[in-house]
Amino acid sequence: MNVGQHQLDLVKALSFVRWGGTEEEKKAAQIIADEIKSYGGSSEFMPFQIPAYECETCKVTICDPYEKEIDAVPYGRTGDVEGVFDLLYVAGGEEMDFLGTGDLSNTVLLLDSFSFNTYETICKKKPAAFMVISGKYYDSPENSDLMPRPMRDRYLEEGKIPGFQIWAKDAMAMVRDGVKKVRLELKQREYEATSQNVVAVIPGTDESCEEDIVITGHYDSVLVGTGSWDNATGSVALLYLYKHFLANPAKRTLRFVWCGTEEQGLFGSHAYVDQNPELIEKRIKFCFNFDMNGTILGSNNVMVTGTDELKSYAQQYCKEVGWAASFRNGVHSSDSAPFADKGIPAIGLSRGTRTAEIHTRNDLIDTLSPYRLEEIGKFAAGFISKVANSVVLPVETGMPDNIKKELDRYFLRDTTKREGFPFGR
Repeated sequence: MNVGQHQLDLVKALSFVRWGGTEEEKKAAQIIADEIKSYGGSSEFMPFQIPAYECETCKVTICDPYEKEIDAVPYGRTGDVEGVFDLLYVAGGEEMDFLGTGDLSNTVLLLDSFSFNTYETICKKKPAAFMVISGKYYDSPENSDLMPRPMRDRYLEEGKIPGFQIWAKDAMAMVRDGVKKVRLELKQREYEATSQNVVAVIPGTDESCEEDIVITGHYDSVLVGTGSWDNATGSVALLYLYKHFLANPAKRTLRFVWCGTEEQGLFGSHAYVDQNPELIEKRIKFCFNFDMNGTILGSNNVMVTGTDELKSYAQQYCKEVGWAASFRNGVHSSDSAPFADKGIPAIGLSRGTRTAEIHTRNDLIDTLSPYRLEEIGKFAAGFISKVANSVVLPVETGMPDNIKKELDRYFLRDTTKREGFPFGR
């Protein structure tokens, strides 16, 4: 069978909702493990616990000056609320938006958008609940989705305020019509769920070489769409590379990690780092990450998390093999970030296009090409081979100060006003 078509068939096999901690995610992990076995290789599941929730009731009803129930989904893990409350539109949730307000304990805040800084601000105001506007004024259940999402641990350290998402068209109508009061009902059950990484190792041919390379990509998805581009394609890229290096082992040991529960906060890559402190400290010296590849249209992207020297190295290799790509030096909002946070240089490979979508019902296989899937596999195999077989690794471990600062902002250790990470992991 044509290699690219086989990869596309694997993407299709993984194209279903694979929310972290569910049976569907476990099914996807088994598909990956079975494919590895079919190559003559072996893998293991490395389980870890994640915070989870189940929403039992979620209702928002306008009750003054008229009565109307509107669509809403919760921010998970934010607690319960029930009652009738005043409504206050505070736009961006900036301090200036709260001028003239007093006690907000019986008030629901309506927000244009949501970020850590916004949540930090509203936690200080102690409202009864908050609602975030989702989408455009023309979005509706017929053409889009309100996507429930769990609140991250770092946010909850600031406090727990019940949260909702509502359609922009409903928010616009409420502000236009001068809605004064809303009735809220939110009841959630919190528990721990089990996710897992799929891990496979190809030992290096040089036993004296103790510098390993980790190759990562997440296989879970969000709660809507099939997650074909994000990130069944990255999972399939890892399968291509595993098969290649099983037949053509490199000088250095390659550690493949199909990460679970990336979409809820990089839980899988964090778990791998936490479960393997000795590997992280002593052996793993380089990371390649794959997140969203294979689109018919678009351009190739190389995300460098490391020094300018590493960026120059990647640019030079692309020139050698004729690989057209855009380059950026910074934190990749994906599974390489926890490794970079430990000083491990990382290269992220992706392919992007404005004609495809992620995190929506439109993340479908239609945007993908078997040729492009095979193309990224071949390119990555050559790039990884160059690094894994080099006499000396191209760069030392460690991060420059500017990347360290960006990692601090990304992981919310530095919570000064942030740009680029609207729901930081």
